[in-house]
Amino acid sequence: MLIKVLFYAAIILVAFLGYRHYSSMQPSLTIGEDAPEFSLKDTKGSNHLLSDYKGKYVVLYFYPKNDTPGCTKEACNFRDDLSKLEQLNAKVIGISVDSETSHQKFAEKYHLPFTLLADTNGSVAKAYHALSNLIFTKIAKRYTFLIDPNSKVIKIYNSVDVSNHSQQIIDDLKSIQGIGN
Repeated sequence: MLIKVLFYAAIILVAFLGYRHYSSMQPSLTIGEDAPEFSLKDTKGSNHLLSDYKGKYVVLYFYPKNDTPGCTKEACNFRDDLSKLEQLNAKVIGISVDSETSHQKFAEKYHLPFTLLADTNGSVAKAYHALSNLIFTKIAKRYTFLIDPNSKVIKIYNSVDVSNHSQQIIDDLKSIQGIGN
């Protein structure tokens, strides 16, 4: 009898917590919507705004943590493909909740020539609906937003394969711009 009571209590608790999570979820951004403005510092303490990149495509990618295997692979692929992305009028910006110092070490270690921004309180990741709230910490989800020169969201990648993500973006930019592969 006690096992039955505990079982049903556990079911009710899981259902309640699941409902709270579901009911507090915010709708995600949509294609064609204005990309949320941000103001964050880079590895040198310089402030960056999304509006600084008006007239360019922006590859705004959120990642969980510096110097982890998946994040390193993704960043190095962006590094290796940066000239192709720049030829397509695109700027790459990486954002995580790591500190400016952590970003600086990560960028130096892997010779990352693009901008990494520190979203230490997670406010920008939250605005882009790219924040996971774990029990004691916040981390950015691995999401990428392709933003057009007028600051509109034109593509959302919420399922990312880090091994070919930069090439996928190059292919999508070429398609959007009407450039043959």
